Amino acid sequence: MSKQHIEDCVRESLQDYFHDLGGESPDGVYAMVLRLVEKPMLEVVMQQAENNQSRAAEWLGLNRNTLRKKLVEHQLL
Repeated sequence: MSKQHIEDCVRESLQDYFHDLGGESPDGVYAMVLRLVEKPMLEVVMQQAENNQSRAAEWLGLNRNTLRKKLVEHQLL
């Protein structure tokens, strides 16, 4: 899967989201998208890192404590 494919999936999903709103004003789109993308990203990275938080944090470019906080927020610990 390429970076472009991921971007296309996000773009298409957002277009569907706005279409489904039927003209209603959206609220908190930025936070919603980050939340929805972040959890599966963390799940996959943790799986690939064999649940090694230090390795996963390095791959993500995050501090290990930040990663741990995000794992707790998404109820992945």
